[in-house]
Amino acid sequence: MTGHVSARPSGADPLAEISGLSLGPVAGGPPVLHDAGLSLPRGRVLGIVGRSGSGKSSLAYSLLGHVRPGLEVRAGTVRVAGLDPFDRADARRLRGRVVSYLGQDPASSLNPALRIGTQIAEAVRLRSSARRAHEVRARVEELLLSVRLPADRAFWRRLPRQVSGGQAQRVALALALAGTPGLLVLDEPTSGLDTVLADGMRGLLAEVLSDGERAALLVSHDPAWVASVADEVIRLEEGRMVGAGAPKAPMPALPPPVGSPSGGHGPRSARSTGGDGGLSVRGLDAVHGRVSVLRDISLTVPAGSCTAVVGPSGSGKTTLARCLAGLHRPARGSVEWREADAERGRGAAVQLVAQDARGALNPRESVGTALTRPLTGVRRRSAADASREAVRLLGLVGLGAEVLARRPGELSGGQRQRVVLARTLAAAPRVLVCDEITSALDPETAGGVLDLLESLRRTLGVTVVMVTHDLTAAARGAERVVVLDAGRVVEAGPVDRVLTAPEHPVTRELLAYAGDGVLAAPDRRR
Repeated sequence: MTGHVSARPSGADPLAEISGLSLGPVAGGPPVLHDAGLSLPRGRVLGIVGRSGSGKSSLAYSLLGHVRPGLEVRAGTVRVAGLDPFDRADARRLRGRVVSYLGQDPASSLNPALRIGTQIAEAVRLRSSARRAHEVRARVEELLLSVRLPADRAFWRRLPRQVSGGQAQRVALALALAGTPGLLVLDEPTSGLDTVLADGMRGLLAEVLSDGERAALLVSHDPAWVASVADEVIRLEEGRMVGAGAPKAPMPALPPPVGSPSGGHGPRSARSTGGDGGLSVRGLDAVHGRVSVLRDISLTVPAGSCTAVVGPSGSGKTTLARCLAGLHRPARGSVEWREADAERGRGAAVQLVAQDARGALNPRESVGTALTRPLTGVRRRSAADASREAVRLLGLVGLGAEVLARRPGELSGGQRQRVVLARTLAAAPRVLVCDEITSALDPETAGGVLDLLESLRRTLGVTVVMVTHDLTAAARGAERVVVLDAGRVVEAGPVDRVLTAPEHPVTRELLAYAGDGVLAAPDRRR
């Protein structure tokens, strides 16, 4: 089925309509979105599902009159409230007033130098009829309370860095609602949150959408959530609409992800291959300014194995990852890598694979430049040798040589994550610290990345520390799991034991909101 999703209420005029939309690279090549069409009336929620790179975000961005760098509109029309969002004058009338956007990265919506209250007040003045100080203040208080945040002066004066990830996401939602938009574009708004906060955010968005006054386009990797709030769902695959219908209607099955060593979701059997070697953390404390973030962290990761670090947002997971990679100086304690084979001690011992693959790559650089720089600089290879090695590294992560000429904006989320991983491997690390590298990916692509990490463990013998809020990823990829809360290790042990018989209340709460199937395959690693 090629996709025109029609409004069910008879006679309802569409608030948003897309017809025959095709997007493709400016430099030529196959389209990333082909002949897309939809009709969305007020009061309806349309879900968009599909793997990373299928064109979901490109379709959503078109309602804002935006295309990714390196892409162009080749054909088709987009109308929101009868206006063309790609027209500059119409876009000024639409954005923030008629259509608003909420994505997976709240930091991109918040100015780090402005206080929370100032930012929301500015949005209210720009996007609503409130002008007088008392009107603006009343509207800001209303918005904060509507997204379950404090409306007191103390919270108003906080900077974005002084709120948690869940609070930042709700502040971003308040900004999106400042102009009382008729259309909300929601692009994976819960993917960066732990299971508890994600469940709360889903409930909050369900309340926002339940009044029947707004239309919403919801892009998500969570089919259960889409089914619970959407009136209709369309599925994209390789830029084409391959299914449309009611949320619970059967949809075409997705094939295994390209580049995945295994299409299954069974247990993994990679073993420690490093003898007595490994990563050792002893009595680690870390602070941000005067605030204690990590307290007395001790753990051991055997060489060649994978240990998952999980915990609620704000528990210190990312700070621990940065300490392991040498990017944050501990206040006390030690991080030490030991390996039995001294000949392997070349290159960087520990490398961080960042959560934000887009931010980790220079948008103006080609993939080839990003990969060859560490090869010619740190490892001092010739240009020709570096080019050959870059192709080999791309092959390791399931990408072809044609990616070398592309820039990050021309890649899908899954492709960018693999490029970042390939660039990390260029430094010849023995330990990969992966910070939420699957959080922005759909389950199929995330599974491919986890399979890729296992393949690298087998072929290169690398050790992996997986920092994640996704308990399914931890269960699938790791032998051991460490649970953090408030900067301390509250539980640790084999995956089977911790995720089936948790002892600490925080672990039990994370599992309670994770849903069924976290340990779908009980015969885990031994």
